Parts: sequence; C-alpha cells; structure tokens
Amino acid sequence: MMMMKINREALFCDETEDYRSPYEPDTGDTVCFRLRTGRDNADSVFYLEPDTKVRRRMRRVFSEGRFDYYEITMELGEGPVSYCFEIRLGSEVCYYNRLGPEDRADASYAFEIIPGFHVPEWVKGAVIYQIYVDRFCNGDPTNDVETNEYIYIGSPVQRVSDWEELPENLDVGRFYGGDLKGVWNKLDYLKSLGVECIYLNPVFVSPSNHKYDCQDYEHIDPHYGVIAEDLDLLVDPNDMDNDMAGKYATRTADMTNLKASDDFFAAFVEAAHEKGIRVIVDGVFNHCGSFNKWMDAELLYQHEGNYEPGAYISADSPYRSYFKFNNKDGWPFNDSYDGWWGFSTLPKLNYEESEKLCEAIMNVARKWVSPPFNADGWRLDVAADLGRSSEFNHKFWRRFRDAVKKANPEAVILAEHYGDPSSWLDGSQWDTVMNYDAFMEPVSWFLTGMEKHSDEANESLFGNGAAFFDMMRYHMCRMQPQSIQAAMNELSNHDHSRFMTRTNRRVGRLASAGAQAASEGISYGIFRQGVVMLMTWPGAPTIYYGDETGLCGWTDPDNRRTYPWGKEDQELIEFHRYMTGIHKRYPAFRKGSVRKLLAEQDLIAYARVVEGWKPGSHAQALGRGFARADFSCLETGDTGHLSEQFNRERRENESRAVVAVNTAMEEKVAEIPVWQAGITDEMELHRRMLTYEEGYNVGRIIYEVKDGMARISVPARGSIVLVAVRKQEDEA
Repeated sequence: MMMMKINREALFCDETEDYRSPYEPDTGDTVCFRLRTGRDNADSVFYLEPDTKVRRRMRRVFSEGRFDYYEITMELGEGPVSYCFEIRLGSEVCYYNRLGPEDRADASYAFEIIPGFHVPEWVKGAVIYQIYVDRFCNGDPTNDVETNEYIYIGSPVQRVSDWEELPENLDVGRFYGGDLKGVWNKLDYLKSLGVECIYLNPVFVSPSNHKYDCQDYEHIDPHYGVIAEDLDLLVDPNDMDNDMAGKYATRTADMTNLKASDDFFAAFVEAAHEKGIRVIVDGVFNHCGSFNKWMDAELLYQHEGNYEPGAYISADSPYRSYFKFNNKDGWPFNDSYDGWWGFSTLPKLNYEESEKLCEAIMNVARKWVSPPFNADGWRLDVAADLGRSSEFNHKFWRRFRDAVKKANPEAVILAEHYGDPSSWLDGSQWDTVMNYDAFMEPVSWFLTGMEKHSDEANESLFGNGAAFFDMMRYHMCRMQPQSIQAAMNELSNHDHSRFMTRTNRRVGRLASAGAQAASEGISYGIFRQGVVMLMTWPGAPTIYYGDETGLCGWTDPDNRRTYPWGKEDQELIEFHRYMTGIHKRYPAFRKGSVRKLLAEQDLIAYARVVEGWKPGSHAQALGRGFARADFSCLETGDTGHLSEQFNRERRENESRAVVAVNTAMEEKVAEIPVWQAGITDEMELHRRMLTYEEGYNVGRIIYEVKDGMARISVPARGSIVLVAVRKQEDEA
C-alpha cells in the first residue's frame, strides 16, 4: 500500500483577508488565522511562532471541494508576531511560510503581524498616473521659463518652443512649459483612463526641469503656477552667475507669485478631488539645491530684502546648521559644504546636527497634506539615504510619519527604495515603496530580458517563468501585505528607460545609441503583456505619463519626452482603458491573493483570488453560540449547516481570475491547474482580454474546467485574462 503524502500544491495561506482576519489588527484584537490543505490530507495542523516556540493545534472547521480549512484564534499582545504553520501526515512533516511549503520552519520567512500598522485603504490597488509636469501639457504659456532667464549649471536656461523636439543628452536646463494648469486641463482625460490618483514629480520652487534640487520647500514653483509679478531682466548669455537674474528672482521669490501659485495648487487639488482623483506630491528631503533659500549659493535671495541671509553667504545665517561646512573660516561665500554624491549643486542636508532643520521639514510635511492644500500623501525621494546613518534615518522617518498622519490620517507615505525594505515597513515609518524589486525588475527581465535602464541584457532570464516567480516570491516576502497592496508598480518612470523601448531588447542610452534607436524594433505585443501584468499583479498599478500612447525613450533624460497631444496612439489608449476597467471591476485584482499556477520557459500563469468569506465567518453564520476559539462541533467539516444566505453572500463576494503570459514567438497551449485557485468544475472561465503582437480582443470566449484543469491557448507574445464565473450565474 502506497503511503499518502502531503499534497503541497493544495497548501495555501497568505496574509490577505481570506487567511487572516482582521489582516491589519491592533494590539488586543482577536485574530483568526486560516490555512488551506488538501481534503483529508493532514493528520494534524499547528500554528507556530518560531521565535517564541508557541505551538498550538488548529481545528479543521470547513471542507469544500478538494480542500480542508483549518483555523485558530489568538489575542494579540504588543509588538510584532511572527508565525508559520506545521502540517503532519503520518511520518511526513511540512511547514508553510511566506515562501510556501518548506521542509523546515525558517523564521526569516515567517508570516508577520505588526499590530497597529494601517495603510490607507484608498491606495490599495489604486490606479496611479505619474506626471513629469514640464513635459505633460502646457496650460498657461505666460508662466513658461524664458530663454536666458537665469544661469543653471554654468549655462543659460533655454525655452524649447517646439513641443515635439526631443530631449538632449544634457537636458536639465531646457524647459517645454508644462504646468499644473495643463494637468488641470487634462483631468477629464485622466478620469476616462481610469486614473484614481496622480503622482506629481516635484512641483516646489526649483531651478531644474526635474526639480529634484529644491529651492523652496514652502511654495509651489510659479513656473508651474501663477506669475503675477514679473521683471524684464534676463541674464547675458555670457554671464557665469545669476547676479543679474532679476526676472528669475522676482518670479521665484516674490511673495505675490508664491502665494498665487500656492493658492492655484490648492484649487487644483480640490478640482482633482471633485473628479475622484487623489494627488501625491514628491518630497526631496535628502538634499536640496544650491539655489535653495537656506543656502543661497546663487545669491538670488540676498537682493530680495524679505529673506534671511543664506548659509553660503554668512556665518551668522540662521540656516548655517542646516548644512555641514568643512571650512570653518570660509565665509563669505563658503563653498566647502557637503554635497550629495559630491555634487555642489545638491547640498546634503545636515539633519543630525540641526534640530531646527528637522522641525522645518516636519512643518513642510504637515503643510502640504493639510488644508487648504490637502495633498493625499508623499512620495519620498532616495529616502533611505536621508541622514548619515541608518539609525538616524529610522528615527527621522518615524517622526515624519507621526507628523503626516496626525495632520492627515489618510495620507500615504510612499518611498523610493532599492533593496530589502523590511526595516522601513514596520508600521512606524513608510507605508509602502516604489516597487522596483517585486515588480518592475522581475517583469522587465521576464518579458524583455532587459535591465530597467536598458543597460544590460540577460538572455537566461528572458521568458524564464521559474526565475520570475522566484524573484517575485523572495522580494514580496520582505514586505507587509498592506504594503504590497499599496506598492507603486510601474513599467516605466522618470529614472528608467521607457518600457516600450525595452521591448526592442537592445542595450543602449541616448548618448550611445541616439534617440531614433529607442523606437526601432519595439514590440507592441510585449508592451501589452506588460500592461496586462501591471493591471493584474498585486499592488497599485502606475502608468508613467505617455506610456499609454506608446511613448519611447532611453533612460534619463530620454524617458522625459513630451506627451504627444494630437498624435496619440488611440488604440493603445483604449487598451489601457479596458485594462484599468478590468483591474477596477474585479476585487481579486485590487486586493486578492496571488497564486502561481504554471512556471515554464516562455509561459507563466497565475491566479488572483478573493475567497468571499473571512476566517471565522462560517462559525458566526452557524449561529450556535459557541466561542470563536471553540470549533469542536465543526471537526467533521460538515458544510450542510451553513445557511443558504451565507453561501449566497459568499458567492457574491468571491472573485477569481487567471492570467497567462506567453513570451515565445509561437502559440502555446497548456493545461493549467486552476483547481489550486479554488476554481471548480462548477465554474467557467470567461475571457476578458486577449493580447497578441498585432492587437487585442475583448470578445468573450468561455473555457471549460474539467477535473480542476483548464486547457488554454495563448498567442505568440500574447496574454490572456480569464474570470471565473459559476455556471448558471452569468457575469453581470
């Protein structure tokens, strides 16, 4: 007689609401934990805390189809709780943690609860649209930067009169005129695209077009807002400094312009909110710019009369402690300050030695998420590099979170970060991250074999389904579930090559390959695959402006081309509308579990699932009056006692979908084990999207499920999105 073994493919648990309720608990809350096993495939199941050695037997409380469900309730104390599960069948022992089934209880990959860690609900799965303001839309030509308005990095700035002109290799001092009025004018377009939140690259007063060198954190740049007072005093093209930059000084330092621009921003956010669109602003707090009023290395503010002397000018400046000067006798015009990565144009802020600076930034943090401005959160640039030590950085961001959340509890704190973010996502600092490691990089490698800058190609990762899931699983293990659901997933952004360009699978940059090469050999099929994965993977799908119309570009600065108004690829835009609609329509894509179904060379399939019933809910439905922790009367797994109302409500709440992606140059046919996603023979799979090299198809095709398997064909360089529907219950 053959010994029965644990069916590891039937085991499942994660940290979504289907398997932990509540999944964002507070200290003192009673939490119900759930684990799924194969039916009659375990002698015993235990809840384990590897760190504390707590080990408690779980009860089988429910059986359905191929599966048994085990639960246990625990009251949370203070501090984090790490846990996993132990499954026993005969002499076989298996453990289940964030990596899935394992042969040992590895504490480093245990599930974790951080009591009190709450991420705003609105951002979980929200469709975000990133805008590089100067290149999106020029709504008000009167606020455009003028040629020779000031000197930036040794050269006069330039106004680009031709909206379609491509960026140059050294592009930071060239301006196209995009502004907040332009974004305001396009709110209806963004709404039609399915956008729920706008992420604006920096909008505070700054001399560059990227504005990651802040000049004044307390005000919106009038070049993006309103110029009410002006002065006809431009620099000479041969000038080496800004001593005669009267126009620029008036535009960016006159309080009339600053107040008018701040008021305009407040009105803009209100207009966005009226359309159901939130607004996230970009905070660059690791460094500022040499133009910054606290430093004033460009000598712009010394002539304005209403400003204290900058730290560059005077040793007695109230801002001297904001920067670290290496020459204690270098005044006036002390240029010995520390710069970020050694750049004198990017003075490093000296938080450790200046409590006054810390409080100034806290005031900025509070100001923009509070009335009348009411921004909905912060994206934090190079957040982990803020101070001079990791210890201080953690302390600073705890203080920052406290300031922001007290001002606006619904504001999100989202950080740019590379590498393991776990120490920052502990409930006391950031809410989530820009998801390079657990989305952008694995997707880019799998679909294109290209690194996100187009700096490297790796053929071994192209179409490698096993490597894709391994990378995703490992990096997602370093994040809390609420952080995953809110993570900013992107195919492109202002720091990396456009994903459409990466589809040509060519290494290059603007300086080496030229602008034209960025659009040569591109694949619309691969691009659509990327969009499908963007809209169906856990997180907040984020569209980088222009991606939806097929904009190309190498990495910075070529990725900052202007939006092609009037020359858009309307078919591609419509495809994005379909995909944002699918993402928003089915709860599984916004907050559901993700489950690997197939990982082959060139072909992957995964499921997104909302079970429709939270742990412990069946017990409440029975209404027998027993304590939640006592499920002894349910050990048989008899579901017959469950009311028809409960079953109906569950069916109404459940959401199951399957996504398959084929990177090969020929069609792939596969038997997909959809039973692992709880998709049974009583269900059908309705096609909602099919993509291929030449286009896409939203016509509905029904796929049968037989013995828990679905036979699916995926076109070359194509993808498919399927939604499970119970037979006799046509999709609404």
